[in-house]
Amino acid sequence: MGWLEQIAPTIATCLGGPLAGLAVTAVSKALGIDESKVNDTIQAGKLDADQITSIKQAEIELQSKAQELGLNFETLAVQDRSSARDMQKSTNSYIPPVLSILVTVGFFGILVALMLGKVDSNNQALMIMLGSLGTAWTGIIAFYFGSSAGSQAKDQLLHQSTPTK
Repeated sequence: MGWLEQIAPTIATCLGGPLAGLAVTAVSKALGIDESKVNDTIQAGKLDADQITSIKQAEIELQSKAQELGLNFETLAVQDRSSARDMQKSTNSYIPPVLSILVTVGFFGILVALMLGKVDSNNQALMIMLGSLGTAWTGIIAFYFGSSAGSQAKDQLLHQSTPTK
């Protein structure tokens, strides 16, 4: 899904969160396909130039709708991570750390196996799993260490602040 983040970041953000239905509808309408086929189409990543242009237009329309509704997708994503962190603090569950370790081991294990030639890089199922683990690992890093958007906001606040003497 990395290609989608490049051409339509708002749609990609929505797909990964509570507004996924909005993004699925936008992509479905843009490509003229059934909503049930949107995920397969995105995962395949085989679109022609007209379809890419349609997705970019859907991105612009979705951004416009978001502004009309007063939605800020990055703020929603930050709030989502914040509530998950708060839940983890209050429950002190062992499940998130264990899953984080398993995803990390799986992701880097497959990468090392690919680099050493131990697994076939033409195995489509393995490549889909690697992509999914990579996406999950990015979410794990954002959960534990914050996102780059949060870092950019912090940098902007620091830039605008007045130093104390």
